[in-house]
Amino acid sequence: MSEGTLGYRAGDSVFHRLSGASKLLALVLIFAITMSSFDTRLLVAIALLSCVALRVSRVRLRSIRTVLVMMLVVMILNLLVTWLFAPEYGVALYRSRTLLVGGVGRFTITAEQLFYEFNLLLKYVCTIPLALIFLLTTHPSEFASSLNRIGVSYRISYAVALAMRYIPALQSDYQRIRLAQQARGVELSRQARLGKRVRGNVRIGWTLVVNSLQRITTISHAMELRRFGTNRSRSWYSAAPLRAADIAVVVASLGIVAVGLWLFWLNHGRFYNPFVTG
Repeated sequence: MSEGTLGYRAGDSVFHRLSGASKLLALVLIFAITMSSFDTRLLVAIALLSCVALRVSRVRLRSIRTVLVMMLVVMILNLLVTWLFAPEYGVALYRSRTLLVGGVGRFTITAEQLFYEFNLLLKYVCTIPLALIFLLTTHPSEFASSLNRIGVSYRISYAVALAMRYIPALQSDYQRIRLAQQARGVELSRQARLGKRVRGNVRIGWTLVVNSLQRITTISHAMELRRFGTNRSRSWYSAAPLRAADIAVVVASLGIVAVGLWLFWLNHGRFYNPFVTG
């Protein structure tokens, strides 16, 4: 796996030894309760656990620095756009208004809006480390075999494995085409004007689409020639049995979901409101 691509990296951490199926199930469970809940206490706890898990996974963040920067930019833009389109959404949500900075017209800064956007930020911190752990510590073939073992059709499992393999391949193609364009005199670095860089990246995107369609056709023909999908089942070269650690991860994820549901009942809804007492 080349530097900068977002794909599986071999390792010997506890997450590398887990089954792909257990990691996927835990990821789905935690994602579901994180996206549903706005209880800051739960989100802070999950965010801390996610960061600790990322540390334990021994993932080298330097190797995916570009991806992390892109995620950070998207996260900041989302928070900014949320404020621009609804600067007092938090006021309506928490039924309180604590003005911090008076702005122009409706563009004000309130404690309720900042608290709401802080919860949105926590959701990113909760989910991004877990998604990175899953992508960087799960071998596509082993993950496909694990899905098939828990009852998912091997056709679907194989399609998921191909998609996971294609993510780093797509990134490698982008870097190769970008370097080829620069070798031909097309400047795409920060020294070029923004408009020129945008046009150059649009051309690269179109080239990637064409290459992707050609690759899909090639893979489809190869699988048809090998009579893929004609039998009801298939064997797997790479398969990892479920161990005690896998069961513990799933149980812990179910426990987090149970805590989240209990907080729903305690708060009489999805939101934790520190502004209204009594």
